[in-house]
Amino acid sequence: MDTAKLELAAQRYREAEAAFEAARADLQSEAVTFLRQTDERGAQAAVVRITGWTREYLRRLVKNSEEKPA
Repeated sequence: MDTAKLELAAQRYREAEAAFEAARADLQSEAVTFLRQTDERGAQAAVVRITGWTREYLRRLVKNSEEKPA
């Protein structure tokens, strides 16, 4: 059994997971900021199209961001 390979794979997984979580947080923040800064018709639909999120998820995301102190 090669534990070094297992440890390396586990470390790469943890790093990838952390990068994924950071990217998700960035995307959520950018989406909320975009929606708050525009009154453009179809803005919500554009975010849904670009992200693949549902309108319901997007509404919850915006609502939750309003409840958190800036």
